[in-house]
Amino acid sequence: MPFTLATWNINSVRLREPIVCKLLQEQGPDVLCLQECKSPVDKIPREQFTALGYPHMVARGDKGYNGVAILSKTPIVEAGAFDFANLGHARHIAGTLENGVTIHNFYVPAGGDTPDRDKNEKFGQKLDYLTDMRDHFAANPPQKSILVGDLNIAPREDDVWDHKKLLKIVSHTPIEVDHLAAVQASGNWVDVTRQDIPDGLLYSWWSYRAKDWDAADKGRRLDHIWATSDISGSASGSRVLRDARGWEKPSDHAPVFATFDV
Repeated sequence: MPFTLATWNINSVRLREPIVCKLLQEQGPDVLCLQECKSPVDKIPREQFTALGYPHMVARGDKGYNGVAILSKTPIVEAGAFDFANLGHARHIAGTLENGVTIHNFYVPAGGDTPDRDKNEKFGQKLDYLTDMRDHFAANPPQKSILVGDLNIAPREDDVWDHKKLLKIVSHTPIEVDHLAAVQASGNWVDVTRQDIPDGLLYSWWSYRAKDWDAADKGRRLDHIWATSDISGSASGSRVLRDARGWEKPSDHAPVFATFDV
């Protein structure tokens, strides 16, 4: 049976509960992965989501920071929550659906403003987090799995509004791109979004600093959907719901979708 999955950095699930509900009502994904929930798990507005047909959830939360959750129409069983780089942050949750597909939902550290680990501790933490992800999937080869989330890296030249201008900007520096490529290779992950949309500029994030983000269109593709090679061929229908960036009190990220027939 096909199922549709969406991933969205919501930038506070409680503050933006109305637009999460809007997405669930209007788009109806079978699974919604959220990042940067900024909420303890017991404060996530589950009653509202259950009322809309999403009674199942696995999650990890921090008060005011980080936080990841997977909402599902069908039962989902927790399959792990890893603290990569030993940061003590709620940045990963995994769950397995009834069809046997395991979903890894990640919120990779943003990395601060300076792309130098000697001058910026946060950048070093980001690189360490990615290295631990690489080592984990190399040691535990994933199968029948999907990896989604705000990975905070736009790897391709056409994943940013200006490749040359962003080469020294955190999220598009060569060292970050190399680290992300190593994670992808370690699990034999396939970038489903670019499998479906192989060419052209594609973004999922636009800064709050831009007064007219739509017209300026200085975006980056920071949000990703990957799948292991054994199921990547079943993926289709990838898209970014750009309109959601313009909803009332929006996140600075837009949801990314894909459908799997597994």
